[in-house]
Amino acid sequence: MRKFQVLVLLFAAISFNAIAQNKDAVVGKWLNPSGEGQIEIYKKGAKYYGKLAWLKEPNINGKPKTDVNNPSSSLQSRPLLNLEILKDFVYEDGKWTDGTIYDPKSGKTYSCNISLKGNDVMNVRGYIGISLLGRSETFKRVK
Repeated sequence: MRKFQVLVLLFAAISFNAIAQNKDAVVGKWLNPSGEGQIEIYKKGAKYYGKLAWLKEPNINGKPKTDVNNPSSSLQSRPLLNLEILKDFVYEDGKWTDGTIYDPKSGKTYSCNISLKGNDVMNVRGYIGISLLGRSETFKRVK
């Protein structure tokens, strides 16, 4: 009986560790589908965020690209490189939910969910209102 209790405790510890690792599986650098940029996802407190960590063409006319399509004129001069575009994701039931994604090409912010298909493929779904009314894109992990 004692061996059984030890095995149960060991199994519980391993399971807890696997769950804890799974939460952070999204952390890292991801290449967008067009290959134009990389998003670095990181954790702040209990939430997950992502910033534009690399752009294929970071400059225009010799100057850093800025957030020219932002509806707020006071934000249009901020550089796109290192701009936080994913915000406030929480891990729940195997996916990251309740976050937002900012699209610098349109200047719009959408509700967003993230899920992983294996270790190296990430599905990002941006939507308005309900998840059915949106668009998904597949990102690949940068090695």
